[in-house]
Amino acid sequence: MDKSQHHKEEIEGIIRNGVEYSAEKILQGGRNLVALVSLSNQTKTVFKKFKTPHLFNRIVYRFFRKSKAQRSFEYATRLTELNIGTPKPLHFVEEFDWIGLTSSYYVSEYQPSDLTYRELTTDFSIEDHEEILKAFTRFTYELHEKNVHFLDHSPGNTLIERANRGYNFHLVDLNRMNFEPLSFEQRIRNFAKLTIHKAMIKTMSDEYAKCGNYDKEEVFELMWKHTREFQHKYYKKIRLKKFFFFWKKKYKSMTSTSPI
Repeated sequence: MDKSQHHKEEIEGIIRNGVEYSAEKILQGGRNLVALVSLSNQTKTVFKKFKTPHLFNRIVYRFFRKSKAQRSFEYATRLTELNIGTPKPLHFVEEFDWIGLTSSYYVSEYQPSDLTYRELTTDFSIEDHEEILKAFTRFTYELHEKNVHFLDHSPGNTLIERANRGYNFHLVDLNRMNFEPLSFEQRIRNFAKLTIHKAMIKTMSDEYAKCGNYDKEEVFELMWKHTREFQHKYYKKIRLKKFFFFWKKKYKSMTSTSPI
């Protein structure tokens, strides 16, 4: 049995027995379970169990669309072929019942890192803050040049590793991605989810303009415009959710009856 097949059988066994029972550490709870698991050969891996989709999507993911786990595996494989950093993909597993998809898992090797982009947005005392930000921008330009449109290009989805010469970047949370030529507008809009800080936008826009030989002011104005539009939509969505849950709770308290 080759190493790859042995990995797959062991991974499937861990899933059958419950990932949480083999986990050394739960990296993320909530709707998606993310766990650190060491295989029998001491390879450290990350298991991501996606939340059970609602009824309609259970049918969709069985008959009409690839699951998030399958897309994550295939996109990671494609990124690896393009020499773009991402944790090494190992396997994906899907479970079905008579209705459709019930569970799906994506498994990759564990990728150590020093920080994520998120820390750059909260800690400006990081000694090499500006150097990392510029290198990240050049990395994003490389994605665009290789026709990679990472739709979840957001603060927690890039692992940053300091290296002897510069920095290494590794993309995670890969299930929303297109491989297509990007227009100038799409390239700049791809930065919209990353930060609310104007100074960071200025650094990134200047560096991106330098990479593509674009006009610095044009890049900055467009990047800042898309950032503000995204923030407006994001916080509007949060306010609507809060409003909905407030009235849902209010309705329940009004319609509940006290026990006799």
